[in-house]
Amino acid sequence: MRLRRVFAVRAAVLGMAFYFAGVFNMKIAKADGAGVSQAHTVLTVAEGKRLIAKAVARMPEVRNALAKGMVIICKGTTNTYVAEELLGESIAPGDFVIGRVTPAKGGAVLAANKKMHEIVLVKGVRQPEMGFDEALSKLQAGDVVIKGGNMLDYGNKVAGVWIGSPTAGTTGKIMPYVIGRKAHLVIPIGLEKQVAGLGTEIVGRINEPTAEITKLPSMWLLRGHIVTEIEALGILAGVETFQAAAGGIGGAEGASWLVWRGSESAVRKALEITAGLQGECPFASKASK
Repeated sequence: MRLRRVFAVRAAVLGMAFYFAGVFNMKIAKADGAGVSQAHTVLTVAEGKRLIAKAVARMPEVRNALAKGMVIICKGTTNTYVAEELLGESIAPGDFVIGRVTPAKGGAVLAANKKMHEIVLVKGVRQPEMGFDEALSKLQAGDVVIKGGNMLDYGNKVAGVWIGSPTAGTTGKIMPYVIGRKAHLVIPIGLEKQVAGLGTEIVGRINEPTAEITKLPSMWLLRGHIVTEIEALGILAGVETFQAAAGGIGGAEGASWLVWRGSESAVRKALEITAGLQGECPFASKASK
């Protein structure tokens, strides 16, 4: 009886080994199959922001809202790039930013020379006279609100945004309208903002009432159309992308090492797109030029 059990266990183990070996071989065969090409590159944080912005401008939801409805762009560093791509003009760093994360000591100074309000586009035309509150009151199904984030749990497709106001600030304003009117929430956010842990648990712990030695803001959990560098290359070039590594030195701190696959033409297109972005100045350094 015991001998039968031993044979049964061995057979099960061998069966599993053959199964996983078969799956592994199938994946390798797929990757090495005819018509599948691959390339890679390293993108700095600023280069990633520019890539994401270009992709957001090409999203079907955004293009549809630009043609038929309303697009609201909230303030932020990545959203500064988004606004530049949608408006076709340069925006001084700091002018379209409401909050910022900077080093505790040192770092570049980012001053707002000409403070801008949230940007409202109706059928692709900027509405400088329409205030943020008025635009939200006119939001309809299919319209788009673009809001960045501070935390990314990529695996679970959730993001988080710091809340410094006791009335929940910009996020507290937009979310009732986004949900109530069934608008699209587009979240441009770079891979450098990925965190270790579950986003839902992180937000839950941050928002717990505690005796704080250092004042900690609240955080709002966001779900919507998350657009990182990975989605951006899919939108712009139709390739399958994954992040292979991160970080570096000499300006590559926080950088993402991306690998993508697809047809040769698609892979070369993605390579051309990323090469055209490389050399993008760090966000804060633009202010000193």
